[in-house]
Amino acid sequence: MSLPTIDASKLTKTLTTTPKELLDPKTLNFGKNFTDHMLCIKFTEENGWEAPEIKPYGPLQIDPAAFVLNYSVETFEGMKAYKASDGTINLFRPTKNMERLATSSQRIMLPEFNQEQFLQCIKELVKTDERFIPDQHGYSLYIRPNFIGTEPNLNLQYSREALLYVYLSPVGPYFPRTVKLYANTEEVRAWPGGVGNFKLGGNYAPALRPAMDVVRKGYDQILWLLGDDHYVTEVGTMNFLIFWINAEGEKELVTAPLDGIILPGVTRDSLLELARAWGEFKVSERRVTMPEVVQAIADGRMLEAFGAGTACVVCSVSVVLYNGVEYQIPVDPSNPDAVFGPLTKRLRDELLDIQYGKKPSPWAVPI
Repeated sequence: MSLPTIDASKLTKTLTTTPKELLDPKTLNFGKNFTDHMLCIKFTEENGWEAPEIKPYGPLQIDPAAFVLNYSVETFEGMKAYKASDGTINLFRPTKNMERLATSSQRIMLPEFNQEQFLQCIKELVKTDERFIPDQHGYSLYIRPNFIGTEPNLNLQYSREALLYVYLSPVGPYFPRTVKLYANTEEVRAWPGGVGNFKLGGNYAPALRPAMDVVRKGYDQILWLLGDDHYVTEVGTMNFLIFWINAEGEKELVTAPLDGIILPGVTRDSLLELARAWGEFKVSERRVTMPEVVQAIADGRMLEAFGAGTACVVCSVSVVLYNGVEYQIPVDPSNPDAVFGPLTKRLRDELLDIQYGKKPSPWAVPI
């Protein structure tokens, strides 16, 4: 007899009796304000998945000996809901997030879950708190699914109890300006044979101290390098893309390959697909080293560079510090006040048009 799986038809809902006041969208800081409700779904190896529950947002009750608190058995996702001009609420390629959550959870031996049914529960949570979705272009409702091991057991095996939970946060633009990067030649974010390609909480905590160190030095994010050749991998918690004229004289949009080190970002994949569909320049997923970047800057071949992720969408890079030298990255030579380079802006505008329903696309999934 098979154990129960997630069943959205069994979802129960308990609404808050103390709804929060809506904030002025202009005052929103990323990830600091939360909506009225959250979604919780419990699992035990003995009984399978319990009925999903939407309930008032609040603290979780977890045993002090739970796997998540002792061994970081935790994975998460980042998604957004967007409100179109006609009031339609769209998710953006949500099945990609479900697939990545499933892959990450398998790596740390959390139980399998029905991706389609879980997504239906998330949609219902968004509907429940849709009043928190800002109407303004560039604003959205951030969705944070978490998957944690909750069994109280200090034996280093696997967690026989787990919790899927989701909460929501209204957000505005993440980086409303260009960013300055610090190329880290001493510490690494991920390495061959590791777990850099999985969205695990344990990947993020070790990066906090180096990240705060570079902020104190006047930079926004770390440009993570790897190996003696200083292979360019990611920037902060974002994928990193370069638009240049390569050594062969071709215009090329290039980013690191999905080689087990790089997180397979949904925004990354979307930007590459858009650029390939245009067919106007070469689009590559291959290794690029920091010395190659420096040479391209010296030769005048560097056109733009930008980070990409769910939180920021895209953000142009204006400066990179490498081996004690600051290198200027072009943004928009025709406009010294530009926040985005021409290609970065074009990609951003097309992506936002899809997300907000201005451009028809199967990537925009109405709820």
